[in-house]
Amino acid sequence: MLAKLLKTERGYLAQFNRFLNHPVGNVWGMLTDNDKLPQWFSELRVKDLREGGAYTFNMGDGNLIEMPILELKIHSVLEFTWADDVVRFELHPDSAGCQFILKEKINKITDHTPRDLAGWHVCLDVISALLDGRTIQNRKAEWEKWYPKYVEAVGEITK
Repeated sequence: MLAKLLKTERGYLAQFNRFLNHPVGNVWGMLTDNDKLPQWFSELRVKDLREGGAYTFNMGDGNLIEMPILELKIHSVLEFTWADDVVRFELHPDSAGCQFILKEKINKITDHTPRDLAGWHVCLDVISALLDGRTIQNRKAEWEKWYPKYVEAVGEITK
């Protein structure tokens, strides 16, 4: 299912909602453990896991971009900057697992926005697969499947 895209007073909001049959602690570890992060997002690392701390993004050319952590509630909320935008993960326990929500607060839609949204979509699929003990063999093919759908969705909301 595609992310919900909404126009807001300050830009746009993309919201991905997933239900995972795994405890909050296991999902939290995928987001915050530097041994697990590379399994689903090779460029992303925790530098300092605390509010006011930071994640780093490896640009692949030797440069690391710091992304400050804006809000952190252990096993519940993780929010950090994402270039000019903000990414927020929310985990809500459920008797059978947890509700896993990713919100990206987007200031301005660019040509890169559908790429990022398709990327987040695949990342969430990879997290789910890893927790289930599966792998997604061809992430690029998955991204190529979702990208045109996000191009269309972004086009609709910016009309």
